[in-house]
Amino acid sequence: MTESYRTVEGRGQASFEVSGSEFIGHIAPVDTVEAAEAFVEEIAAEYADATHNVPAYRVRAEPFREYASDDNEPSGSAGKPALNVLEQEDLENVAAVVTRYYGGTNLGVGGLARAYSRGVKEAIDAAGVVEQRPHDRFSITVEYDDSGDVRGILESESVEFEAEYEAEVTFVVRVPSVDASALRDRIRSATSGRATFE
Repeated sequence: MTESYRTVEGRGQASFEVSGSEFIGHIAPVDTVEAAEAFVEEIAAEYADATHNVPAYRVRAEPFREYASDDNEPSGSAGKPALNVLEQEDLENVAAVVTRYYGGTNLGVGGLARAYSRGVKEAIDAAGVVEQRPHDRFSITVEYDDSGDVRGILESESVEFEAEYEAEVTFVVRVPSVDASALRDRIRSATSGRATFE
């Protein structure tokens, strides 16, 4: 899974009414199934008084994970339409929840499907879509003598990093997965193999 993928830029929210029912779409970028489930639980807790909180997510994992639930709406009227929007938009590492406050009018399966789809779509529009490349995170630990060379390499490659100066110097880096092994090789050779990686 080294190729780039589409996801949302940040959290997004959108609300609208259909025949007296209020719908609120929520969306967030996530890196893991655990993060997706945590977002679903967070929204369900925040809107615990709602009639329904319908979740859907797609996560790049081994194997790829897709999940949706109707949350007690009629079968096929809520979760699947919400998930379909994520699939149609070709979004991955994303979690959505559509909250519904029932307004007294039954919308029917078709009406519900349209409303839940719209909730996800408008939340995506609010969040914005970005192209992401998979990243690796690892730490590089070196003696002070080597730290200037390592820092220079990271800065010249425009790698995201944080440095901790203690008994030794540790750089925690986030680098596109496709570039990770070349970066490790470059640092190994610059430090004559003295750098340790975790």
